[in-house]
Amino acid sequence: MSVETPLLRMRGIVKTFPGVRALDGVDLVVRPGEVHCLLGQNGAGKSTLIKVLAGAHRPDAGTVEWHGEPVTLASPQAAIDRGISTIYQELDLVPGLSVAENIFLGHERSTAGLLRRAETRQAARELLARLGHREIRVDREVGTLPAAGQQIVSMARALSHDTRLIVMDEPSAALDQQEVQSLFGVIRELTRAGVAVVYISHRLEEIRQVGDRVTVLKDGRTVATDLPAKATATADLIRLMTGRDIEYVFPARPTAPPGDVVLKVDGLSLPRRFADVSFEVRAGEIVGLAGLVGAGRSDILETVYGARRASHGRVEVDGRRLRAGSVPAAVRAGIGLAPEERKSQGLILDQSVYRNITVSSLDRFSRGGFLDQGAERERAEELSRSLDVRPAGVERAVRTLSGGNQQKVVLARWLLRDCRVLLLDEPTRGVDVGARSELYALVRSLADRGVAVVVVSSEVEEVLGLADRVLVVREGVVVHEGPATGIDEHRVLDLVMEGSVA
Repeated sequence: MSVETPLLRMRGIVKTFPGVRALDGVDLVVRPGEVHCLLGQNGAGKSTLIKVLAGAHRPDAGTVEWHGEPVTLASPQAAIDRGISTIYQELDLVPGLSVAENIFLGHERSTAGLLRRAETRQAARELLARLGHREIRVDREVGTLPAAGQQIVSMARALSHDTRLIVMDEPSAALDQQEVQSLFGVIRELTRAGVAVVYISHRLEEIRQVGDRVTVLKDGRTVATDLPAKATATADLIRLMTGRDIEYVFPARPTAPPGDVVLKVDGLSLPRRFADVSFEVRAGEIVGLAGLVGAGRSDILETVYGARRASHGRVEVDGRRLRAGSVPAAVRAGIGLAPEERKSQGLILDQSVYRNITVSSLDRFSRGGFLDQGAERERAEELSRSLDVRPAGVERAVRTLSGGNQQKVVLARWLLRDCRVLLLDEPTRGVDVGARSELYALVRSLADRGVAVVVVSSEVEEVLGLADRVLVVREGVVVHEGPATGIDEHRVLDLVMEGSVA
């Protein structure tokens, strides 16, 4: 194969589902040893395209060429056999199996039907070392790893095949900034060896750091391709993705002081997670928790919500102490949680939009022991319209919505309960640039109604731009608390790396 011949060429790819034309003639060209970034809003067709490439979907029209020759990717195994590996945003690891078993799942090392376990473990260690993560034990049950660790194992699985092209769908979503830089180092090593990477991310700053070229999809079509990743202006990329100019700004902070204390956390501790955490959130105030993945931020939210039982400390809402380790008590007191893993922890994907909105408030629609589904749908429709959930229609399954609209459904659930405290864990993960602006405005509008909001985000810019006050957490300890306007991104990074109490 000459260096001019593309590794992959997809021409005129069409894929239709009942009532939806997901791909409408998409073209994509990937060269050996390059990082080709695929951009587009949620619903633009990115996920469908990579599933065609991975052999999970058969296109209705169009051609795929591999090394210059037409190929049919009839199944995921056919794609793997060609040298195409895909790491999906929703990781496909098997809880209950070890790290090593997950890495070599489906192509186990065996002789005469007997697994060569020592060889498998050693090969797994070498793959993890190649990714810069020797600390992950290959005998550890994969379900006990944090999200970042599971992402690394999924990458090791992709590398366990003779891979020439790796598709990475939002690979940095669960990684902290150090781990993202480690990931970029791995990607550069792969491309130097001639491996191509298709990289999907909503974080435009990552595209500049790691990408070579960019293809942009909109409404199932290729609207631009072969764009230089480092030289194309952010405004131009946003305009191509959305069809309009979007000023990527955060809502203005209120000029009036916040109200009374709604949430009080006093001396909260959870062994091996965090220690002696104290803070208050007032009505109308947004407090942000910044820090690295694994620093304890999500554990703090889950403990406040009652999903974890603190060993010490107390949580109060409107001056009343909550029973530790009780989600029902927290919900009754007016606390709502939009969890980090939205799809697995916050939504019932195969249920309707309206049921996902009302699931925490079904008692409100009970009449003589029977559920008044008419009233349930009507109230869900009102909330759906007020939050501009798209596409309209509360009967559709919630899994058919984009990430940003799924997040609106989670927020609608807690609006229905008139919650006093809203805990948001990574609220814009997997959400495109257009929908982010909408969510920021929505969160601010909730605070303006008097809700006390706590936001956890791995994006320092997001915490500083959205929150009124910021707590910086390092290794389970709050090392800084103060107004968001009194600290910048560089200082936050210094604190999370060094942990100097300020």
